[in-house]
Amino acid sequence: MSSEVEIRPIRPEDAEAVYALRLLPSVIDGTMATPSTRIGDVRGRIESFGPDDHTFVAVVDGQVVGMAGMHVGSGKVRHTASLGMMVHDRFQGRGIGRELLEALLHVADNFLGLTRVELEVYPDNERAIRLYENCGFEHEGRKRKAVWRHGEHQDILAMGRIR
Repeated sequence: MSSEVEIRPIRPEDAEAVYALRLLPSVIDGTMATPSTRIGDVRGRIESFGPDDHTFVAVVDGQVVGMAGMHVGSGKVRHTASLGMMVHDRFQGRGIGRELLEALLHVADNFLGLTRVELEVYPDNERAIRLYENCGFEHEGRKRKAVWRHGEHQDILAMGRIR
């Protein structure tokens, strides 16, 4: 891990920083975030996290520059989790996404005993796809015309990691 990056659990006081992160054009473009997100929605989501929600932030010089979260399924899919992540565009390519992902996978493997972790990613997000592949995720399929993005319906890739 990089010595300049602190990876820690999210706190309620991170809401404004996460809100600002979610509004970055590169984050909106690479995730399911929308520019109409409100600070109250972000604050409420953080405060409503329960024991099956595991979220970390990446902090550099006191600034939240990334976030990754994992939600454990319930009932018959309790052995699975889905995850999502975002990194500030000025901090991409520094290994922060990898550190966030590894923190979540550490929890999945060593504390929750999860068998399956899954995610969705845009096909043009090649950097993220390489990261996921390098961390053991495999391509499982393509959801055709699943997301409205750039003024048209676009595909999204499904990836999963089985242990």
